[in-house]
Amino acid sequence: MARIEPTHGTDGAADAGEGARRAHGRRKAVRYAVPVAVAGVAAASIGIGTALASSGDPDLPKISAQDLIAKMAKSDTQQLSGTVKVTTDLGLPSLPSGLSLGDAPGGGKAGHGSGGKDAGADTSPQAKLTELASGTHTLRVAADGPDKQRLSIVERAAEYSMIRNGGQVWAYDSKSNTVHHSTAPKGAHGGKEAPQELRGASPQELAKKTLDAVDDSTSVTVDGTAKVAGRDAYQLVLKPKAAETTVGAVRIAVDAKNGVPLKFTLSPKGGGKAVVDAAFTKVDFGKPGADTFDFKPPKGAKVTEDKADGKEHKAGPGKDAGAPDLSGMNVLGKSWTSIAELKAPGGVGSGAGAKGAKDAGPAGALLDSLGSKVSGSFGSGHVFSTRLVNALVTDDGKVYAGAVTKDALIKAASK
Repeated sequence: MARIEPTHGTDGAADAGEGARRAHGRRKAVRYAVPVAVAGVAAASIGIGTALASSGDPDLPKISAQDLIAKMAKSDTQQLSGTVKVTTDLGLPSLPSGLSLGDAPGGGKAGHGSGGKDAGADTSPQAKLTELASGTHTLRVAADGPDKQRLSIVERAAEYSMIRNGGQVWAYDSKSNTVHHSTAPKGAHGGKEAPQELRGASPQELAKKTLDAVDDSTSVTVDGTAKVAGRDAYQLVLKPKAAETTVGAVRIAVDAKNGVPLKFTLSPKGGGKAVVDAAFTKVDFGKPGADTFDFKPPKGAKVTEDKADGKEHKAGPGKDAGAPDLSGMNVLGKSWTSIAELKAPGGVGSGAGAKGAKDAGPAGALLDSLGSKVSGSFGSGHVFSTRLVNALVTDDGKVYAGAVTKDALIKAASK
């Protein structure tokens, strides 16, 4: 656990036994969130807590950062329903004409078949959730224990829903009237756990992942209170100390009553508006109606089955066409300065920079148009930058990526 800076309501005695509490806090942190997190994705929402009158911040009892983290760890809330408004602003660069982030090596579309318009549609949760990587989105969420969850992405004239009910997982796109069906994975202890698409996306899970990465390189404090979705909350602030990271601070609004994270905001070191911020605008911790999790494919809907043997011809969970193979990924460093090292997808790197865009095709055009050329003892390559994540693609086909500076990537590649 990171060093917890003193706040009101604590004194020097809090330092006694700090090492033991650190180990205990780290173990507890992995279970503080709603086990069936279903809302949000790396996203940024409206500043609901700051849009209050000057006297709107609740007057709550003082609490230390250590005690607030412990409160989150003890939270066992498993039922909720509500609305989440999310927005992501990574500052992704515009692609050259004729190219898209879905372009697979060879000029095909990742996740798309070779047929017509319908054949190119991918209704799988992985494909849909990538759309939440930019812009503003409204989601309706509901959960009732570890085997019942629902997440709906509400659009202007359509809705995309993911429903988990027992062992069955459905994804329905009303716009194309298509359905993706799969079976929920079995947990390590024989039970069922939420599918990855319904985990790791809510303010709760975003907060959990952040706390799991916290160590002595992080300053952790409580910075006042706020109202989020009409509920009183404490504001936990995490600030990395490492100069190499591009993360400025993470702010987590924690429900004062039940310890559930209600809002997650990640701000870049470079300043400006949040890169990632996910917040409930409405939330109810009562039991949702049982019919919330019922689903039957509508008449005339095209249903794609995700086969358990993983040989499904369409992109299914963990099998997105055109996605990089992460099996050989190596993580360099730790905490806020972690860098992922992996082999680039086919057609990216592998001499593309040396050959030029003309010979390397769409991948080469992307490299030369968007990346800044760099060199070092590793050879040469291109660095691609966003407001948070930077990536170095070397000409010999390696990728180094992380929420770190360009110099940190070059240093890692040169070792």
